[in-house]
Amino acid sequence: MNPHAPAPISLTSLFRSLWTHRELILRMTKRDVIGRYKGSVMGLLWSFLNPLALLSVYTFVFSVVFKARWGIAQEPRSQFAIILFAGMIVHSLFSETLIRAPSLVGTNANFVKKIVFPLEILPVVAIGASCFHAAVSTLVLAGALLLLNGALPWTVVFLPLVILPLVLLALGIAWGLASLGVYLRDVVQPIGLVMTILLFASPVFYPLSALPDGVRAWLIFNPLTFIIEQTRAVLIYGQRPAASGLVLYFLISIGILWLGYAWFQKTRKGFANVL
Repeated sequence: MNPHAPAPISLTSLFRSLWTHRELILRMTKRDVIGRYKGSVMGLLWSFLNPLALLSVYTFVFSVVFKARWGIAQEPRSQFAIILFAGMIVHSLFSETLIRAPSLVGTNANFVKKIVFPLEILPVVAIGASCFHAAVSTLVLAGALLLLNGALPWTVVFLPLVILPLVLLALGIAWGLASLGVYLRDVVQPIGLVMTILLFASPVFYPLSALPDGVRAWLIFNPLTFIIEQTRAVLIYGQRPAASGLVLYFLISIGILWLGYAWFQKTRKGFANVL
């Protein structure tokens, strides 16, 4: 790998790099996940206990205290918490990756200065860790659905296809933020606030049908709205995903993925000078 050669920016080079460094990505993702619980007594078990505790709290607060209902006929008291939790999983996957993205290169400055390292895999590692925690939370949710309904809908097999476009979109944005975070340190500060705003601007705590038509039309442009709705459709309601919507979302995600990767590759030469 010649550090002075122009960095490739094509989609082909992107997928080639991911395939070439797949073992390194897996090792670093594993280290990232385990490192979060390093030194704790229960270790990796916390990745299961945390979403289980959250789901239990949501169920008690919204079902017992607030007696909230989603508006579904013959809805069990715990249904609101399960529907809400599905939306939280999608939002957490997206927000966790983007909150970390601006500081990814800065916190790994040794990779920039001392060795020739495939820096483009850093956002991939971050989103891999986010996907692991989202997968554990999904298993907790699936267990709750089994207890509540006695079975899972067969449409759950479509869940990876629903989540994949969001992962590609988040990865593209993460590459862009990772580069901007090197040159503009202030990028780190507003991301958490933006993700909080996005949480309440997404149909996590409320159904789309509860909004006026004018507001609902704007909410469709929220990148989480479609994925949250489709996740609930295949995981909770037993409905097939909207194929045309998924294809369109996938194409847009691929475009943003390439733009983010190209920007990262074009700007990476200056990382060492800034850091």
